[in-house]
Amino acid sequence: MRLRVADVRSEDGYLLIKDTKGKKDRHTTLSPFLLDILRKYNREHKPSYWLFEGHEGGQYTTQRIQRIYRKAVKDAKSNRWSAPHTLRHSYATHLMEQGVNIRYIQSSLGHSSIKTTQIYTHLTKRTVDKIKSPLDIMVDEINKKKLE
Repeated sequence: MRLRVADVRSEDGYLLIKDTKGKKDRHTTLSPFLLDILRKYNREHKPSYWLFEGHEGGQYTTQRIQRIYRKAVKDAKSNRWSAPHTLRHSYATHLMEQGVNIRYIQSSLGHSSIKTTQIYTHLTKRTVDKIKSPLDIMVDEINKKKLE
């Protein structure tokens, strides 16, 4: 994991991920909940350069991150076929389910082609259930105004 302490852009609400696949820089949203956890982590562990440092102070290896992830998956009794990259796919799928603009998702994932991002457009029951008829939206707004 190559996240540096400086890559946490708390004021702007995002994480910067530098030099990823294809030597691209990417960014992802920084949840206020995660920011609180990172601040506590920072106070306790005081990382100097890398956000997550090994015992010797250097960055974690890919293999170490995979072992940590596998243990977390096992402890959670989750899908044993899951890998760290699964988090990226889950993030994109959740954004898509929330109705986030596909161009933002494309940019966030660092895809050059929109076709690569479109793999996340598969419909799920949860997505379909969120679709509201324009008529229902209008009625909800009228009812809301009546309550005011």
